[in-house]
Amino acid sequence: MFDKVAIVGDSDLVFAFRALGIKVFSPKNVEEAREVMESINKENFALCFLHESLLEPLEKEREALEKKFCPVVVGFSDYRKVTDYLDRMMREMAIKATGSDSLVKRREKDETR
Repeated sequence: MFDKVAIVGDSDLVFAFRALGIKVFSPKNVEEAREVMESINKENFALCFLHESLLEPLEKEREALEKKFCPVVVGFSDYRKVTDYLDRMMREMAIKATGSDSLVKRREKDETR
């Protein structure tokens, strides 16, 4: 019976999912991620959430799993890409408006207190 759910990604992103009863995997590199995918296949997981950074490197593994009924592998993204994009955009706007990004830098320092 397929009754387990897994999430594979960076530990700072997926750790909280343990509280929901989801099996959490935080591989340190692509090779470890391949081993995780193999164990997910063997342990009869129904669903696996895979971080977007691992989708391309694990394409062969995902294709092999697609031939089976389970587990269904679904990609997910996180807030960091959006945050980085907004940070770059704000810096560019500050430079265009004032000739410097010092306002953005000062704001970051104030927020870390």
